[in-house]
Order: sequence, then C-alpha cells, then structure tokens
Amino acid sequence: MALNEKPVRLLMQQDMIASIGIEKDQIFTREQVVDWFAEHYPNIKQSTVVCHITRLSTNNPTRLHYSVKADGTDDVFFKIDSSSFRLYNKGYDPTPITDKTPIEQIEQESVSLSIECTSEFAYEHDLRDYLARNLHIIEPSLKLYSDQGITGVEFPVGGRYIDILAVDKDGGYVVIELKVSKGYDRVIGQLLRYVSWIKKNQAEQNQSVRGIIIAKQISEDLQLACTELPSVSLYEYDLSVAVRKV
Repeated sequence: MALNEKPVRLLMQQDMIASIGIEKDQIFTREQVVDWFAEHYPNIKQSTVVCHITRLSTNNPTRLHYSVKADGTDDVFFKIDSSSFRLYNKGYDPTPITDKTPIEQIEQESVSLSIECTSEFAYEHDLRDYLARNLHIIEPSLKLYSDQGITGVEFPVGGRYIDILAVDKDGGYVVIELKVSKGYDRVIGQLLRYVSWIKKNQAEQNQSVRGIIIAKQISEDLQLACTELPSVSLYEYDLSVAVRKV
C-alpha cells in the first residue's frame, strides 16, 4: 500500500472531520467516512477505514482489539447505532472503554442476550482470543493480520465480522471461523462469503485467500460439503484444564 503523509487514525481525526464539517452533536454515518477516504485516499482499504472508526469510538468494546492510545487521543467518536456516530462529548458521555475498563461496563455496552446465548457467546470470545494469541498451534507460521494498530480479531467485512483474519507464511490471507459447539454444513456459506469479501476488497492481485473452520465437533455434513473445497480446512479443538494445590 502506498504511504500517506499521516497514519489513518490522524487522517480521520485531523483531516476528515474538518473536511466533512462534523460538529458537536452532529450525526454522521459510516458510509460518509468510507466515501471520504475513497475519494481522498483511495489506496486505503475500506476495511482499514471501518476498523479505525471502531478504534476511535469510545463506547465500542471491539476497540480493545485495535491498540487504542492510552493518552486519550483515540477518544474521538461516540457510536449511536450500527452505522451512526457523533463526536465524543467528554464530561457528558460515559468514560471511554479501555483495557482498564471494568468488565461490568463493557458488558453493559454489549448486546443483551439470553443467559444461554451469553454463555456460549463469552466462550466463543475466549476461544477466539486464545487462538489469536496462539495461531502457531493451527499452523506454525500463521500470524495475526495487523496494519496500523488494527488487528485481525473481529475483522469487519461488509457489516459482518470475521472471528480471526490471519496471514500465512506466503503472505496469503486465512479467514478463520470458530464454532464453540458442533460445526454444521451451513457454516460453509458464511465462511465462503467472508473469503469472497476479502478477495474482492482486501487482497491484492494474485494474493491467495483460504478458509479454516474450527469447531468442537465437525459434522459429517460439513466434512462432505468441504470435500470439493480444497481452499477450506477443518479443525476440531479439545480443551483441558489442570489444577494444582497452593
């Protein structure tokens, strides 16, 4: 990617806000931000722009994956809904979410779910975070995607999110989809949609994109569905717990 005079986070804070004319309490959309970068900095990928909106949104828990500055310089936006934002109003809005934010506050900012769904949701997040830190257990050379502080954890793809976006030893993208319970054949459609989005919007010409599905148990239907898909690999995981007396 061609170099710009500033990092994306500073272009967004210092140039875009003034150029669009965003003022206090004025609502703007994700589409406006994406369109501005497409016009002024077409070399910056849409996914990178979307990730930086998340990074700068003070009440979005996902920002924790994107190396938020501890000095408060990344506390710029306040997320209203899935596609609408305004400028962060210090002293009025809740304290920005950081890695020091109590888990109770983060949970309040997350979507309300039933107890059963919440348990599975949290379990999948724990599995995702563990694998993101230990991708070598899947493939020795696999690394988490990273660009200007944006990582491949919950990587945005057209309004949806990839669990983990990784890069292999040859520089190809690897889309990793996690299922904490049984992996059924319908997950293949979800994975292929993500792979196609990365091919179209993120990958360079001749850069490979493949997929991995990791589940507690891979169903026979899913194995059959992937028989003719050499670019998709299937993995099952096992968890073990050890305790010691202290």
